[in-house]
Amino acid sequence: MKRLSMETFDRKRAEKIVAHMMEKDEFSRWMEVEVLEVDEGYCKVTCPIKKEMLNGFSVTHGGIVFSLADSALAFSAATYGRVSLAIENSISFTRKTVLGNRITAESRCINLTHKTGLFEVKILDQDNNLVALMKATVYRTSDEFPV
Repeated sequence: MKRLSMETFDRKRAEKIVAHMMEKDEFSRWMEVEVLEVDEGYCKVTCPIKKEMLNGFSVTHGGIVFSLADSALAFSAATYGRVSLAIENSISFTRKTVLGNRITAESRCINLTHKTGLFEVKILDQDNNLVALMKATVYRTSDEFPV
């Protein structure tokens, strides 16, 4: 994976940061988010689609898909060690999911500066079909994670 930061990447620290964030993230835990992979500027997470996640048309609520993408974004931005906050997100939905499906979000940093990061998040279903695509910008604060 191409390095985007000037800092030395510490995978163990990045994994600890993501684990710390998950421990405090009640919503991601309610969604049963599972972290599959962590790397510099990258995170892959997954969750099952449960009955409580369906809208009135019996398809996955868009907010659930967005939330999984947002969690992947937050974790991937955090791998650089600084607290980062989303300042702009846009998402395009391409396919519906339903009860019993599993969705996976892969967030990857595509541009990093001292103050901002630009990320692409792909959300796929269990058959690797594209469910949604998010583009997101984060503001990188000067606060370091206490992990």
